[in-house]
Amino acid sequence: MQNLIRNFFIALSTNKFLNKKARKWGFRLGAEKFVAGTDIDSVTLTIKKMNEQGISCTVDNLGEFVSDKEEAGKAKRQIINMLEKIHQEKLDCHVSVKLTQLGLDIDRDFCLGNMREILDAATKYCIFINIDMEDYAHFQPTIDILKLLLKDYQNVGTVIQSYLRCAEEVLDKLKNVRIRIVKGAYKESPAVAFQCKTEIDQNFLKLAKKRLLGNTFTSIATHDHRIIRQLKKFIQENNIPKDRFEFQMLYGFRQEMQYELANEGYQMTTYMPFGRDWFGYYMRRLAERPQNINWLIKDVFRLTRKKLS
Repeated sequence: MQNLIRNFFIALSTNKFLNKKARKWGFRLGAEKFVAGTDIDSVTLTIKKMNEQGISCTVDNLGEFVSDKEEAGKAKRQIINMLEKIHQEKLDCHVSVKLTQLGLDIDRDFCLGNMREILDAATKYCIFINIDMEDYAHFQPTIDILKLLLKDYQNVGTVIQSYLRCAEEVLDKLKNVRIRIVKGAYKESPAVAFQCKTEIDQNFLKLAKKRLLGNTFTSIATHDHRIIRQLKKFIQENNIPKDRFEFQMLYGFRQEMQYELANEGYQMTTYMPFGRDWFGYYMRRLAERPQNINWLIKDVFRLTRKKLS
């Protein structure tokens, strides 16, 4: 049953019609619990609040699967504006981007050009740019663009998903690149991805431990307290410096644990999405954690009651 629910919400996340309609709705279905704002000013206030608690942030200007150059150009300008805001406000924050939002599905060179403009601005302000990993169809194109960018920029990295069977092989090839390790949030074929939670978790731990024993900064992105507990023990046993890694969690998830890790002296970063294109992101969060459906049910009930009153 859980797999059916997960597949249902992942299918919704890729529905272009619903994604487009959701831009006009404003936050609905409980999305405001997990999306940090609709624009740069509102997300800046949230970043400041997290920074005051000793927590760093990475912001994601929501939007993906863009098929229009004008829309991709607007996204690029929004990201550059966010970089300028981070610099002006002296925020403890870096930026995460999706290549499909910047034109990967339109033209690779166009997307590459947009990324270069973003990285030029980020380099000027000494801000790191993380390229989010999307579905498997975009996996190799993302790696290819990353490798091209690494020839000219040092402040760029990407994400490796532990549900991919090729994850360890690719991670080994990127041993000197800053990486965020996640479990993965898309529905993929058994030919390319593990389907069993136990296998995905085991691979996550394997990848994280391997990186922790290296010398390159790594972001360990999970809300799983069992995995975090095992990694904390591994870190202590191997005397791994806390400046070599950080824990990452999504905005709105396990907030108390985020504060606890920060108070224990670990580097803690909150992944903070913002913008009007919230629907696809939120549906994937529901797919990952079915208990979040409670927020959706409450919001639908509230809207229905409001219409009837």
